[in-house]
Amino acid sequence: MWRAASYLPKHKRVLNRVVNTLYQLPTIFQVAEKLRPTSYLDGLRGFAAFLVYWHHHELWAHGWEKQNPIFENGFGYDSKYHMVAFPFIRNFFTGGHYAVSTFFVISGYVLSLKPLTLMQAGEHTKLGDNIASAFFRRWPRLYLPIIAVVLAFITMWHMLGIWVNGQTMAGSWTEELWTFYVDFKNFSFVFKEGDLWLKYNVHLWSIPVEFKGSMVVYACHLALSRCSKAARLWCEASLIFYFMFITDGWYCALFCTGMLLCDLDLLAKKGELPFFLTRLEPIKGFIYYHLLVFSLYLGGIPAETADVRDMAKSRGWYYLSLLKPQAVFDYKWFYLWLASGFLVAIIPRIHWLKRFFETKFCQYLGRISFALYIVHGPVLCTLGDRLYMAVGFKGDDHAQHIPHWMNKIPLPKSGPLGLEVAFLIPQLILLPLTLALADGVTRWVDTPSVKFASWLYRSTLGGPSTEPVLATKQARA
Repeated sequence: MWRAASYLPKHKRVLNRVVNTLYQLPTIFQVAEKLRPTSYLDGLRGFAAFLVYWHHHELWAHGWEKQNPIFENGFGYDSKYHMVAFPFIRNFFTGGHYAVSTFFVISGYVLSLKPLTLMQAGEHTKLGDNIASAFFRRWPRLYLPIIAVVLAFITMWHMLGIWVNGQTMAGSWTEELWTFYVDFKNFSFVFKEGDLWLKYNVHLWSIPVEFKGSMVVYACHLALSRCSKAARLWCEASLIFYFMFITDGWYCALFCTGMLLCDLDLLAKKGELPFFLTRLEPIKGFIYYHLLVFSLYLGGIPAETADVRDMAKSRGWYYLSLLKPQAVFDYKWFYLWLASGFLVAIIPRIHWLKRFFETKFCQYLGRISFALYIVHGPVLCTLGDRLYMAVGFKGDDHAQHIPHWMNKIPLPKSGPLGLEVAFLIPQLILLPLTLALADGVTRWVDTPSVKFASWLYRSTLGGPSTEPVLATKQARA
């Protein structure tokens, strides 16, 4: 694409840059970047985001048919036997919670990579600079893309005047903006008591949890920065135990698990692992594959309710239900903590599995994962809702508000539950559209938000020239 010459007026150069951006190829067709040592984590995050997408679509469509209990309970629960509920297979249909717990472990790992590297090298000044920068940039990095996407959703909603399932439209666009402001300020204040939900996109409940978990990790880095290696590892393990078994801080346990795994991996590269771990070297293959099986099984935890007695009724889960810690209210997070911790630990140690997450498609999903997580909800509750209704998945609200979409293109519901023809055909439109939107949001919203947060932090830093002035003032005082 031709680029504007420097002699053109500024507004034309800006317009030309916008045109160049619009004509860029989607990132999946661009030349792949060179793989980094932790690229598999990007691929794992992307694949997990896809599982969240698939999970929400399965439950949305089949919820109208009152079939969600089949998906969310174990195989054979209530004398119902379907492939979607079978151990291991169920992860590909209702693996959304497994994916979210994996997000948190990955975040704990990635957020710890640079600080722990500096910590182990004794670079405490650089460590402080790194944590200060990361902490400053975390809020805008997480919340600015959400603001942009929700504002676009609200604007489209009022321009088209469409009915959105589960939402009540305000009288005007400006009133809707005020409603969003009130909702968002509570959603983004993570110290607010109670659950934090954004009514315009309820699937984003995990973002405040992500921010709180990030703060726990940064605080741990500061608190443990001067500890010896042995003391640091003991403290990290103790924190995990405290959060999971003493208080109901399951998400903190997930983040700290990622931090501990990162610490151990960095020590392993230097040959400084604790002795009891090095003794397991001769049977590492046996351990890794067993942990993989345990992870995939536990990741399919039946979780229709938070009552562990319901879990115990599912075939293959009675004895496991006895392991639930007293402190954990919603039992599924205990088992998902084990599942996601095992998964992140063993992937780099099983070559073929690591290579899968380093494939071009998984890396592409990793690049757009955050945007995919943000945009799939609005697409689902607008176009997705109508397409599912058109092919035969419908509820009473649909008949009342959008009857003209009802059975517009009736399709057979033949095939295995979760893979019916009527469910798969709408995916020919919904999946490419959602990926395309996620790609655009990544390039035009997410990446600029990251750059803006970095620029904002740099702009707040005092220059070297301010230090002598400050020293002089202090001396005079």
